[in-house]
Amino acid sequence: MASFLSVIPPFLLSVLIFSGAVVAQGDVLELGDADFDYLAAEHNTMLVKFYAPWCGHCKKLAPDFETAATRLKGTVPLAKVDCTASPDTCGRFGVTGYPTLKIFRNGEDASSYDGPRSADGIVHFMKKQAGPNSVTLRREADLEAFVNHFDASVVGFFSGPDSGQLAEFLKAVSVMREHFRFAHTIDMTLGLKHWVDTERVLLFRPPRLSSKFEESVLRFTETITTHTLRRFIRDNIFGMCPHLTNENRDKLKGQDLLTAYYDLDYLQNPKGTNYWRNRVMKVGSQFVSQGLSFAVANRRDFVDELEEEFGLGASDGGDLPFVTIRTQQGFKYTMREEFTRDGKSLERFLEDYFAGRLKRYIKSEPIPEKNKGPVKVVVAESFEEIVNDPEKDVLIEFYAPWCGHCKSLEPKYKELAEQLYSDPNIVIAKMDATANDVPQGFDVQGFPTIYFAQAGKKDQPKRYEGAHEVKDFIKYLKRESSHVPVVSGVREDL
Repeated sequence: MASFLSVIPPFLLSVLIFSGAVVAQGDVLELGDADFDYLAAEHNTMLVKFYAPWCGHCKKLAPDFETAATRLKGTVPLAKVDCTASPDTCGRFGVTGYPTLKIFRNGEDASSYDGPRSADGIVHFMKKQAGPNSVTLRREADLEAFVNHFDASVVGFFSGPDSGQLAEFLKAVSVMREHFRFAHTIDMTLGLKHWVDTERVLLFRPPRLSSKFEESVLRFTETITTHTLRRFIRDNIFGMCPHLTNENRDKLKGQDLLTAYYDLDYLQNPKGTNYWRNRVMKVGSQFVSQGLSFAVANRRDFVDELEEEFGLGASDGGDLPFVTIRTQQGFKYTMREEFTRDGKSLERFLEDYFAGRLKRYIKSEPIPEKNKGPVKVVVAESFEEIVNDPEKDVLIEFYAPWCGHCKSLEPKYKELAEQLYSDPNIVIAKMDATANDVPQGFDVQGFPTIYFAQAGKKDQPKRYEGAHEVKDFIKYLKRESSHVPVVSGVREDL
């Protein structure tokens, strides 16, 4: 960039800088108010990041976004707009937070980007956005090549270009293309191999996940509408035991899910990968009707999560699968017995789970031997006893040891606790949310996060949204506490 700028006449350079003309930083296009409309219109599909230079989340995303831009070069361009320098463009597209990612088609705002934000995830997601909504298949070889893919494929077989069902299919596909792969043909003979003798939509599961425990090709039998086709795909896309990845994790983890983590590698070792998956499926088929879903995952892809959520180090577990269950309520369980090749240990684990005999896994610091200070130290193992004491009003701060705002709050929070120390009905507490599991009902996304759990209403904790001065906390407690607070040894009137 420096050598390029050095050959531009000074007067022209000033014009370029003043006008905000497009600049390429690496492979990410930098657009502004002056050029966004005509440059965006030049591309069939483009992913645009709207950001602010001071935004921490934007800085975190930047390296992955740049890497993805390089890998997608020539396929889908990636661009960015600095909203502090180009407020008009950001305002027109309703940008209110950073970073905001949007997909543009021929210069028009087509949709918000709701895919993963890792480089691999962006590349994988945006490759689906390139080209037509549905690929036209003309030969049997086209069909075989399309369904022989890492992801599932949805293919419609229709009688001709004027088919009403084809029109409905293409209409549905236009709103679902961001999430699934679609193709269609108007040559019905391409479907004969799959027993298609009338207009039909088939869902092909990825060949790598083919198993004797479930069908590899599923038939959609309803009349095609966006609603019916979306429901069919949603209910069947993953099958009995999908491959959990960073890209599909959010879709899979919204359910009670058993996951077997091991050295999974469908590119280099598909046979060895399916060896353990088949054992999970064999046992899981006995329990799938009881509301538990199953998945397998590459342990290396989830090293940080396994360590943080289940205390499993990178070298723990050896070559055998490490099995966990996480419920929708956030309850966690781990299979402590070694995974046996006959599947019997997994079967016993599931029997104990459904019988309610398993002890929940809770990440917790040790319960403090001494806890007599004005601010009570809470850990996950003591949360129920202290915070959910039905007779106490409890104000609890969730903090992180590295958090600067938490450190600034500490002396004020301690002073608050000292002023209320003689009140037997109020507890001022704190918990390190990085070292302990945060219970269900307490949404902690940043630090410090403060909640009030009122006596007699422990199932309805309230998030504290007020200022962080001692007088503000006391004012809040006077209003919300179930008892009249005693401040500095003197009971105060409400």
